Amino acid sequence: MILVFGDSLSAGYGIDHSRDWVNLLAQRLERENFPHRVVNASISGETTAGGLSRLPAALDSHHPAIVILELGANDGLRGLPLLHLRANLGKLIELSKQSGARVLLVGMMLPPNYGSRYTEGFEEAYTQLAKKQRVARVPFLLEGVADKRQLMQADNVHPTAEAQPRLLDNVWPHLLPLLKK
Repeated sequence: MILVFGDSLSAGYGIDHSRDWVNLLAQRLERENFPHRVVNASISGETTAGGLSRLPAALDSHHPAIVILELGANDGLRGLPLLHLRANLGKLIELSKQSGARVLLVGMMLPPNYGSRYTEGFEEAYTQLAKKQRVARVPFLLEGVADKRQLMQADNVHPTAEAQPRLLDNVWPHLLPLLKK
């Protein structure tokens, strides 16, 4: 079983949930004869602190083989301290690994208006944690989407339904080795 644990980007905010990337992942797994079920425990607006409070119950309830951890964007958009982001993501990874799950950490980037020091530190947090914790990482979930206005909803934060296959394509090559272990 794969547990997708994220925020609005994985919860399918503003689109029909049958078209979100997590549902498309479940369809691809079935089509390609992988035995994994997918549970989407993503919540719009979730921060790493909120995720940390929910993860133990989700792990106990679902016993996932793989956790796709897609959190942190809301921490960054709120300008929360990077120290907290790193600590919370680190603990989320540790809890997932302690439960026996393999982890795929989904990276995020922020718009430049937060200043280079913050945005670079934000992005580095994912890279450093993946390396330190020895987990797989998607460099940027919105690669090839965030810079294309037609693939973003009116809020310019959330991808459209048309962008969802691209999100899955950004995740898939990093997930595939975990599926084959």
